[in-house]
Formats: sequence, structure tokens, C-alpha cells
Amino acid sequence: MRILLLGDYSNVHATLAEGFKTLGHECVVASNGDNWKNYPRDIDLKREFGLRGNTNFLLRLMKALPKMRGFDVVQLINPIFFELKAKRLAPFYRYLRKHNGKMVMGAFGMDYYWAQVNTHERPLRYSDFNFGNAIRTDIEAERYRQEMIGTPKETLNQLIANDCDGIVAGLYEYWVTYQQFKEKMTFLPFPIKMPEQPARQEDPTPMQPDKPLKLFVGISKGRDAYKGTDIMLKAAKAVQEKHPEKLQIQIACGVPFSRYQEMMNASDAILDQLYSYTPAMNALLAMSKGIINIGGGEPENYSILGETELRPIINVLPNYESCYEEIEKLVMNPERIPLLKQQSIDYVKKHHDYIKVAQQYLNFYDTL
Repeated sequence: MRILLLGDYSNVHATLAEGFKTLGHECVVASNGDNWKNYPRDIDLKREFGLRGNTNFLLRLMKALPKMRGFDVVQLINPIFFELKAKRLAPFYRYLRKHNGKMVMGAFGMDYYWAQVNTHERPLRYSDFNFGNAIRTDIEAERYRQEMIGTPKETLNQLIANDCDGIVAGLYEYWVTYQQFKEKMTFLPFPIKMPEQPARQEDPTPMQPDKPLKLFVGISKGRDAYKGTDIMLKAAKAVQEKHPEKLQIQIACGVPFSRYQEMMNASDAILDQLYSYTPAMNALLAMSKGIINIGGGEPENYSILGETELRPIINVLPNYESCYEEIEKLVMNPERIPLLKQQSIDYVKKHHDYIKVAQQYLNFYDTL
């Protein structure tokens, strides 16, 4: 099978491509590398600022288009699959539709349906756009709402969602918000390439009493309030102030993916998205290394995976008090750490191994 993956978020498509190739399929990734994260790709579609950057991007895109023909499956990371305004993307979608086989759209992140459903229908207890029946009004939530609803992005998202052959949701939350397309939509886990030799804890033993917990937090530039990192970090610093000898905090902001991983690898635990029900790529990557995820681990996350035994995630509710309580509890009970680390590795290996996930994608493609 020949597969074209357009765009990338958090290394999803680059990792999935490795799985496809390992299984003997031809796969091409065309993306901007998720901007500063600089993930690997076969066709570079990164757009630089300024007139010259715009011109160079358009020239590279037009040159690349003939290479995007003749694929059995084309999968879009998002309705905005090229760095162009939404109103300009429909002709590119139709070109891809005409010259390829099956078209698949990813429900992997911010789009019209994510904003619309969570603002107006609110099927989730909390999300990027609501707390219960209350609508979030922070600056970033309002900005995304205004970008997505009643705009060309809405029109494009509706066009592709209705026209494409299949939709893949990467998290439980996205699966919920695309239920109106359930006849052609499925949930598939995000793919993670396991470390070659993850550190195993066959006989869990407590950490040394005098050894501090090393806590890592990655901050996405301009999105810390939207993702709740500001609240989580504030709680962590408060715990550190109360127990300075028991907690160390390392912060990464705007660093390349390779450097980010180096910083993460030295950690015992990671703070991830506050308003999520589920661990996404960043948290899953950490968990594959035996790093404990403090973030989204709601019952729905385990249920959609069919997981009844492993519970490696320290779930936090979307507020300061919950974050503080769970971080302090982990700091004060280090005997929990080895087992949580081992369960984290086992969980990712069981549900997110990139080859296993790639086969699930292939099975889905065959049903379309």
C-alpha cells in the first residue's frame, strides 16, 4: 500500500510512517515538522515569514504537488494540512481527492468540531472550551473559538469531514466530538516508538528517602494557559517551596525535539495537559521511558482502550488544588514511584506501540 501523510502534530505522522514502513508499506510524510519541533519528514513544507519566505513556500508546494499523486491512502493531520489560509485549501483538497485513492482526515487537535461541540453541546465534563456547563472565557480559548466557528476554517472542516472516506480520532475526547460521523469514524491510539531498552523495575523498591523527585514540565510557547501548564507549574512550585529537599523542577520552553527529549529523560515524572482526559503524544513518549505522567487519566481513557488493570497515570482535575494535592502526595510517598514507572512502560507498550498501531490503521483503511 502507498500512503501519504500530510502535516504533523507532535510526531504522530512521522512515527506512524515508521510503523507502516516496518510492515512493508510505502509511506511519504509531507509536513512542516510541526514548526520549531522539527520532526522528520520526506517533503519539507515549512513556511518562513516574510515575502521571500511566502514565495519560496508556494514554489516548493507547487513543485511537491505532482509527488502527491497515485497514493492508495492520503491522511490529513487536520483540515489545515498546509500552512495556508483555510479559504485557499479547498482546491488543494480537491486536487488530492482527484489524484489519489481513499481520503482520511485526522481528528487530532484543534478544529471546528472540537471548538463547536465543546462550546455548545459540552459532552465532556471539562475541555479546552468548557468547565461543566460553563464556557471557558480565557484569552486563548476565546481566540481559538473565534478562529474556528463561523469562519472559513469551519467551512473547510465541514467540507472535508463530509467528503472524506474516513476519520480517525486520536484521543477519547476527539472521538466524542466527532460522533455525528460515527459511521465512518474510528478511534485509534497514538503511535509511540518504544525505547530500545526501557529501564525496567522488575522488583519495585522505594526511592532513596533523601533523593528528590525530578519533575519535568514542557511549556508550549503561547499556549501555557490554554493547556493549563501555568496552573500545574504554580502548584509544583508551591510543593517545592514546602518540600525543597524532596522536589526538583526542570522546565523546557521552545527547544528542539532532540533537546527536549534529553531534558525529559533525566526526569521521574512529567506534568502534562491539565484539561485532557487522556495522555497525548508528549505524555506517552515520557511514559514509554518509564516517566510518570501527572495529567489526564480519566476512567474514559482506560475504557476506550479496554484497559482494566494498569493505572499508571496520576489523574488530576482541572484546578490548582488537585494538582498541588497529587504532586505533594507523590513527593511524600516515593514508594509508589517504581511501580508507577513500570506500569507506564507496560501501558504504552500494550496500547501504543507504533507497529501495532500502524497495523490498526491499515485494518481501518481496508474497511473504507
